[in-house]
Amino acid sequence: MTDPKMMEQMRDGQGFIAALDQSGGSTPKALAGYGVDESARSSDDEMFDLIHQMRTRIITAPSFGNGKVIGAILFEKTMDGEADGKPVPEALWDRGIVPFLKVDKGLEGEDDGVQMMKPMPELDALCKRAVAKGVFGTKMRSVINKASESGIAAIVTQQFKVGKQILSHGLMPIIEPEVNIKSADRAASDKILLAQITKQLDALDDGQQVMLKLSIPVEPNLYKPLIDHPKVLRVVALSGGYSTDEACAELAKNEGMIASFSRGLLQDLRASQSDEEFDATLGGAIDQIHAASVT
Repeated sequence: MTDPKMMEQMRDGQGFIAALDQSGGSTPKALAGYGVDESARSSDDEMFDLIHQMRTRIITAPSFGNGKVIGAILFEKTMDGEADGKPVPEALWDRGIVPFLKVDKGLEGEDDGVQMMKPMPELDALCKRAVAKGVFGTKMRSVINKASESGIAAIVTQQFKVGKQILSHGLMPIIEPEVNIKSADRAASDKILLAQITKQLDALDDGQQVMLKLSIPVEPNLYKPLIDHPKVLRVVALSGGYSTDEACAELAKNEGMIASFSRGLLQDLRASQSDEEFDATLGGAIDQIHAASVT
C-alpha cells in the first residue's frame, strides 16, 4: 500500500516535482550543461558517478529542502545510491520530498507519428526493489510527434497497461505521454490526447488513481477535466525543452497544474560554482518554478 503521508503530500502539497532522472541517453547532455567536459570521464561508470555527484549536490543543498519541492523523480542508479550517508529515497523523505523512480527503458523509433516505450521485462522486479527502498511511485515516458489518432491511442493504451502493472505493486504511476512542443500540429495532438486519457481513466477500477505528466497544452486549461478527474491524483507538467522563463510563463496559465521540470530546474547550475553560489542559483530556480506551480 502507498504511504498515506506521501499520498496526502502528492494530493495537496503546494509545490512541484523535481525531475532528476536523466538516463544513459540524456546524461551526457545534462553533464555538459553542468559544465563537466567529456574529458572528465572515460567510461559509462564514470559518467554515472559524475551525474550522481551532481544529483547528490542538488538533493543535499539547503534550498532543495525548503518545502517547495514536494517530490523528486530518480534514475535507477540514483535510487540505489546514497546521499548524506543514507539511501537516496530515505534521504529525500527525511527532507519532506516524496521519491519517484523512472522505470522506462527508453523509446522505440517513430511509427505512426509516435514513439512507444521499449519493452520492460524486468519491471516487476524493479517495482519490488523500489517498494523495498521506500519509493512512492514511478514515471514512464513516451512521445507524440504528430496528431495521429491511432498513434496517440496506442501510446495511451500502452501507458495505462503498464500503469496497471505498477499499481499492482502498490506504487503510484506517473503516466507521461509527452507531446513534442516542436510539433506543427501540437494543438490537435493535445485534444486527441485529452480524449484518449479520459477514456482510459474512466475504465480504471473504482478506487484506483494515477498521476499524469503532460506537456503544457497550447490552449490554457485544456487539461482541467483531467485535473478534476476522481481517478487522477495530480497532473504535472514537463518543461519539454522550454527555458525556465518560458516554461514557467506557460505553466502559470494552467490552473491546478504543477511543474515537474528537469531542464527548467537545472539549466543554470554549474560544477564550478561554490556551494553558496550553487545553492543560491538552485534556490532561485526553485522559487520561480514554485511560483508558477501555485498560481
